[in-house]
Amino acid sequence: MPKSETAIKISNVWKIFGDNPETALADIKENQISKSQVLSKYDCVVGVADVSLEIQRGEIFCIMGLSGSGKSTLVRHINRLLDPTAGEIIVNDRNIMDLSDSDLRQYRNEHISMVFQNFALMPHRSVIDNVALPLEIRKVPKNKRMETARKALEMVDLVGWDNKFADELSGGMQQRVGLARAIAIDSEILLMDEPFSALDPLIRRQLQGEFMELANVMNKTTVFITHDLDEAVRIGNRIAIMRDGRVVQIGTAEEIVLNPADDYVAAFVSGISRLKVVRAKSIMIKISTYKEKVGQIPKDASTCLENSFLNELILEAPNSDKPILVKSTSGDPKGIITRGALFEAIVDGVET
Repeated sequence: MPKSETAIKISNVWKIFGDNPETALADIKENQISKSQVLSKYDCVVGVADVSLEIQRGEIFCIMGLSGSGKSTLVRHINRLLDPTAGEIIVNDRNIMDLSDSDLRQYRNEHISMVFQNFALMPHRSVIDNVALPLEIRKVPKNKRMETARKALEMVDLVGWDNKFADELSGGMQQRVGLARAIAIDSEILLMDEPFSALDPLIRRQLQGEFMELANVMNKTTVFITHDLDEAVRIGNRIAIMRDGRVVQIGTAEEIVLNPADDYVAAFVSGISRLKVVRAKSIMIKISTYKEKVGQIPKDASTCLENSFLNELILEAPNSDKPILVKSTSGDPKGIITRGALFEAIVDGVET
C-alpha cells in the first residue's frame, strides 16, 4: 500500500505537566478554564492545547512562537520524547503511540533524527566518530559507517576535519557536524530545534542557505522550530504560529502576512518586509475585471510572472505608468497589477 502524502498528522494533542493532568484536562474541556486557572487549581502547566495539524511529505514546516508558546514541547511528541496527555500522532501512516519500547527505539534510530541548538556532540569523540555514532548504534559495519559519515561531511563542507574534536571547531562548524550526523542517519523525518539561533547572524544566514540547498537535495520531511520570523519566512514552505500552547494560524508566509488570523498574528508579522514575501498573483486583478472597469490592456505593458515578488515588480514600476501584465509560468495571461495596487501592497507592509 503506497504511503499517503501526509507524513505527520497530529490530532487534538494536549500535553499537561503535573501530577493530575487527566483531571485538569477534564475540567478544561468541561468548564473551559484558562491556563492560569489550571495552574492555580491543579498546579499543572498546559504545554500544548488541542493542537491539530498535518505536515506533508518532503515539506519544510516551521513552528514558531515566543518563548513558552509550546513549540518545542509539541515537536518532542513527534519522536516521543514526550507522550501526550491526550490526542493522536500518526507518522508515515503509523500511530506512534502504539509502539512498544523496542519498536520506539528502532523508530527513533532509523526513521527520525533531531538537530539541537546546543549541537549535542560527544567531546571525547572525533568529528567523524560523532557523525557515525547513530550508525554504530545500528551496528553498521565500521567501514560502511565511516564511508557514510565522510559523504555526510562532504555535504556540509567539512572535508579534512574528520579527526578533529568538537572543541577545535567553531560554533558554526559544530552545527554542521550535527547536521551531518542527521544526514548520515538518512531518516525520513528531520526535527530541528532552533539549530542556528545560538550562532552569529552572518554564520546563521550562511547555514540557513546551506540547509536550504541540502533540503532540496535530500527531500526530507523537516519540522523546523524557530522564534525568528525572518528565518521561518526564508526556510519554511509553511509556518505554524503558536501562542499559549495553541496553534493560532497555519499557512505560507504570504498567506499569514496578507491575512493574519488575529491581532496577535498581525503584530507578530508586522515587522516583516513584504518585498520578498508577497507575490504578483496575490495583488493582481483578473483581466476581465480590469477590462470592464478600466479598458483594454496597453499593448506595450510590461509583464511579470505570477510568482514574482514585490521587490521584482518595483524594478518595473519606474519605467512606465502603464499596468503590469501578469502571466503564468506557461505564458498565459492571468491578471493585471496597476501602479496603485503595487504601491498599496508595499505601503500596507510599512509600519507607521
